[in-house]
Amino acid sequence: MTAPTPRRALLAVALAAATAATVPGGRASAADPTAASDPTGASDPTGAASPERTPGEAAGGGAAAARTVDNRFWYTYAHWQAGTHRGTTAVAGARPGLEIATPAGRTEYTDPHTARKSTWEYATWTSPVHRSTVPATEAVASWNARTPAGTWVQTELRPAYGDGTRGPWYVMGRWAAGDGDIRRTSVDGQTDGRTTVWTDTLAVDAPAAGLRITGWQLRLTLHRKPGAARGPRVWLAGAMASAVPDRFTVPATAPSGRAHELKVPRYSQEVHAGRYPEYDNGGEAWCSPTSSQMVIEYWGRKASAAALSWVRPGYADPQVCHAARSTYDAAYKGCGNWPFNAAYAATYRDMAGVVTRLASLAELETLVRAGIPVITSQSFLAQELTGAGYGTAGHLMAVIGFTAAGDVIANDPNSADNASVRRVYKRREWENVWLRTKRRNAAGKTVSGSGGVCYLYAPARPGADQVRALREVGVL
Repeated sequence: MTAPTPRRALLAVALAAATAATVPGGRASAADPTAASDPTGASDPTGAASPERTPGEAAGGGAAAARTVDNRFWYTYAHWQAGTHRGTTAVAGARPGLEIATPAGRTEYTDPHTARKSTWEYATWTSPVHRSTVPATEAVASWNARTPAGTWVQTELRPAYGDGTRGPWYVMGRWAAGDGDIRRTSVDGQTDGRTTVWTDTLAVDAPAAGLRITGWQLRLTLHRKPGAARGPRVWLAGAMASAVPDRFTVPATAPSGRAHELKVPRYSQEVHAGRYPEYDNGGEAWCSPTSSQMVIEYWGRKASAAALSWVRPGYADPQVCHAARSTYDAAYKGCGNWPFNAAYAATYRDMAGVVTRLASLAELETLVRAGIPVITSQSFLAQELTGAGYGTAGHLMAVIGFTAAGDVIANDPNSADNASVRRVYKRREWENVWLRTKRRNAAGKTVSGSGGVCYLYAPARPGADQVRALREVGVL
């Protein structure tokens, strides 16, 4: 059974791809006039910048209800040239990025999970202010980076409020691909009395009072061992801001009427029950990394033999164990940190990943029909999702297709074995448990739902159909 996700239940309101011109392009920021051009020619694979939208314009154009999600990501050479550099530099090439040029200084970091104190050289990059097209109640950051041994990155977000004031710099993650130098960690409980960080989500404390996040800045701090010739490289960074309305039920969408299913590998988390309990009590709780691994391998990427060498011989699907270790958040004590999963996906060759929200099941279907499987977060009672056979306070699965009737085909890792991972769920039931922001638990208490949260993984340069789909749903 998938373990509960307790920090999300603490939020009063329920709680974005790809780099170098990919999955998560995001709109060009109004505060970043350079975003529409890239002197290296290595920006948007379509050859054109995404236009700005007003809050009342639908992703596909034309009049529609106001959008509830705003995505903004930096990933081109021009993006990295913008902002403020303190020791960092933009690096051109097929996959532009941000690196340390000359360190801005040295700092000591005491790892709260190992008590190990180390000295690091660091450099920082601060983004332009992004003015959100959505007055938001929540924000989730994403980043894609390469962190060789002896390096790590810290991502921070500073909100701007609708009353003209600003919040503090909030740490949204201290991250490395491995765990030999620091323990990958979120920093829970940061607050200014108006907004608070809950693991991977910055949330307005009392949205009913009217406070909104109307803009934000991102700050990246790149670390390396003193005197090292190499440091980390960041390929993509940004955030999804959202203001999903409170609701127990969501409007139904009409199915396309066409069956479509992607061939995504099937892995069960339950196969790994009891294995490596140091990572969230073992495989029984590994829905997020198991879903991530399925989609990573759909795109043809696989973990190397060297990466899997630590896994006990004889364990089936050792890559799932590797995914769990590589997404584990030492503060949250689990593998379900949303940005950590997206960052893990981007450690594979020419892959990118972001966290976002979608507004409807129709948007999700648009992505799947373009060849992009979507990893979704949902919570429900057993009787709310026919055929699941379980209830959960927080669970991830990979949506891989739709039947002709519009029902959802999912690779659900909470299955007895790999062969039983493929499930078909009733469209209306599944749509509601994924998109709602409020629900009642088994005790009848009102708790939160994910509000359409999902992970999007794709190659750093997706195909034309995929670019069109990502633009249509407001990610590019």
